[in-house]
Amino acid sequence: MCHLLKLSAGTESVEELARWQASARAKGADGNPRHVTRMWPKREADIVAGGSIYWVIKGLIQCRQRVLRLDEVAGGDGVRRCAIVLEPGLIRVTPAPRRPFQGWRYLMPDDAPADLPASRQDEDALPPELAGALAEIGVI
Repeated sequence: MCHLLKLSAGTESVEELARWQASARAKGADGNPRHVTRMWPKREADIVAGGSIYWVIKGLIQCRQRVLRLDEVAGGDGVRRCAIVLEPGLIRVTPAPRRPFQGWRYLMPDDAPADLPASRQDEDALPPELAGALAEIGVI
């Protein structure tokens, strides 16, 4: 099993990502949120075998979602694309700094940040600058 790591471009918070995914535009025909990308992961079997997509927001890995499946979709230009179909709901993780990158990356389970305890899932997030500084010095 492995995970995907993806920047949530233009997103300011976990709550904003959740609002976007709740919109009709972000959902597939089955009602599940999906993220469409040009590239198809070569490690598809490893990802759908329990993997998640870890979202980088404001320079920090802040949350994740389980990947349900990968669907083929074609845009108006006829180009084959990959729709990463996600389980609804975001699971907050221990914030971990991550530099900007293009596309997505594979993330091995040993390198993935731990989920926050269930009792902390609904807490207000720290400001990204503070969370990043605390993560860099190993406090969180």
